[in-house]
Amino acid sequence: MSSSPRHLKLFLFPAASGAHVAAWRHPASRDGAPDFAADRATAELAEAAGFDALFFADRLAFGGRDKASAERSSGAAGLEPLTLLAALSAVTRDIGLVATASTSYQEPFHVARSFASLDHLSGGRAGWNLVTSLTDAEAGNFGREQHFEHGERYQRAEEFVDVVKALWDSLEDDAFPRDKASGRYLDGSKVHPLEHRGRHFSVRGPLNVPRPPQGHPLVVQAGSSEEGLQLAARVADVVFTTQQELAQAQAFYRELKSRLPAFGRQPEQQLIMPGLSVIVGRSRGEAEDKLRALNELIDIDVAVSFLSALSGGTDLSAYPLDGPLPELALTNGNRSKQALFLRQAREKGLSIRQLALQVAGSGGHRVLLGTAEEVADDLQLWFESGAADGFNFKPLYLDDNLREFAEQVLPILRERGLFKREYASGTLREKLGLARPLNRFQGRS
Repeated sequence: MSSSPRHLKLFLFPAASGAHVAAWRHPASRDGAPDFAADRATAELAEAAGFDALFFADRLAFGGRDKASAERSSGAAGLEPLTLLAALSAVTRDIGLVATASTSYQEPFHVARSFASLDHLSGGRAGWNLVTSLTDAEAGNFGREQHFEHGERYQRAEEFVDVVKALWDSLEDDAFPRDKASGRYLDGSKVHPLEHRGRHFSVRGPLNVPRPPQGHPLVVQAGSSEEGLQLAARVADVVFTTQQELAQAQAFYRELKSRLPAFGRQPEQQLIMPGLSVIVGRSRGEAEDKLRALNELIDIDVAVSFLSALSGGTDLSAYPLDGPLPELALTNGNRSKQALFLRQAREKGLSIRQLALQVAGSGGHRVLLGTAEEVADDLQLWFESGAADGFNFKPLYLDDNLREFAEQVLPILRERGLFKREYASGTLREKLGLARPLNRFQGRS
């Protein structure tokens, strides 16, 4: 465990052309087309700024909720994130590389092998964002008419992550002596088949990739339902969360950290990182003008479709745009976001139109506006008052929004001693101050 001063952590979430649903239409933004040179430029900018990791989301289906939204937003299709991060590992040196993989539509052996390989390729910088997937559209690509029920998919995720971690341990660190003189390549006593037989998976093992440099690649998790919180408390090194208000973020932070001891973990063994977008201006008014100009590019039909998908799948276009959000049935999708949107609409008296524009402009995460000093003050408050260990920064459009944050806000945080001046040595875990997991099989023959 690192003994260096506590610094806030920053991941970069470079979604398509940006987190804003209309980012691709902004004249200074990327248009969202596959472009490795642009991805490389973003990664290099983030690494030069000192971001701790790149964080790539993923979904396993084409398009939006309907044809219209798919035709008018940039998130319809994108590159598979592990493939992209493998390429970026060759042109970066320190920044972490976190990719999303679903426990509902992949197999533990595939995930364990892929992330172990990325960890080796990158010199110990890989991370797995564990998701259970959300939609029937994803289910339809894997032989199912409907997505797994919420409770079932979390039961599957619990078993899935246990198998993956066991596979990462199935070859001990020194299992390969590779002794040319004796001719002994492998020490068979340090190879451990799993012979796992569970409710959802049957996996013989062992893994056919040497143990990852980090022991276990970083595990990131984002679910905030009761099942999601329990899974996060048990297995997640980093928790990506949606928090809009300081008091709610503090309550979430206390609640999740309080669950760790039940699993033999200490609070410092987990980092809680809310999603955040920022617009910096010479004044708050200028920042508001920038956001207003970006929001004017939003197609309201796309925004309503986006809100419909994130709030449980109810077709909100069937309701009056300037009327209140209707009562929504409990979703089989993202329950935590559904609860957040319902609370926002009720507390602030937002119409469907107002809420849709707000959500489409941020992906449901907080958007912070102000001068560089005001933004730094806010991040410092959240960090020092027990609301966050850092933030998953979501540029509203790429790359100018990222560059403004890096060039104007980060120097202030460094001057205040809140953000590192250079990368620490070692793996991603070591850079983040997280311990390397012991091998559960070590010393067993």
